[in-house]
This record gives sequence, structure tokens and C-alpha cells, in this order.
Amino acid sequence: MTATVKYADVEVGQELPERTYPVRRIDLVRYAGASGDFNEIHWNERVAKSVGLPNVIAHGMFTMAEAGRYITDWVGDPGAIVEFGVRFSTPVVVPDDDAGAEIVVSGAIRKKLEDNQVVVALTARSKGVKVLGGSTAVVRLG
Repeated sequence: MTATVKYADVEVGQELPERTYPVRRIDLVRYAGASGDFNEIHWNERVAKSVGLPNVIAHGMFTMAEAGRYITDWVGDPGAIVEFGVRFSTPVVVPDDDAGAEIVVSGAIRKKLEDNQVVVALTARSKGVKVLGGSTAVVRLG
């Protein structure tokens, strides 16, 4: 696969289109099965509240994966990610089995590098609260 976004077509400061990803508790149960992280705070409201959380929270790595999905959806090639790192700010609270929550991811071109690479600054929010900040991806464009 080759990146569909061209290096010549992006500029420093350019905002990428915002995307919203739904999070339901069933997604967290599936993620637990895939990751092997069955900590009950990610699916059991009683346990989450008993340890001082407001409710069930999404796995941090689930949130990170959605930010990675945002980049791969934008660039059109999962293999185009050269580096990827996030800083977790606040957990994504998933208070309801049916309605769930949302993760809203946005990005901006921070820097153009050599070899058709760009640094993308990433932010993720849930209910207006930043859940990922200080996060970046280095991506090789076409």
C-alpha cells in the first residue's frame, strides 16, 4: 500500500479533518479479549466505582489505537506510520452500556521532515475533555 496523501499537498499548520469514534462497553470487552487486559474497571461499573473511578473507563491503549486509526485513515496506509507516541491525560469514561461514549480525534501538521515525512500533532477528546495530549505521529507521505 502507498500513502494517498502527497507530501507536496500538505503545509505546516494545516488542520486535518476531525473524526469521531464511538466507544461502547462491548467494544471494551472485545478489546480486552484481543489485548488480554481483562481488568474489571474496563467493563464492570461496580468495580470501577469501588476503586474511585466515575464509571467504566476505556483501556488507555484502546484510546491510543483510535488515534492510530485516525492517522491511518487519513494517510491511507497503515505502513506509513514511522513513529507514534501519546500522552494519556484523562481516561475515557463509558457510563452507559447502550449510548457509550465518543473519542473525537483531531490533528495538525506540525513539521515537514526529509524523506516525505511529516510530524502530525494529535489531540483526542471525550465529552469535551482532553484524553490524549502531547501526542504525535511521524508519517511518510506519498
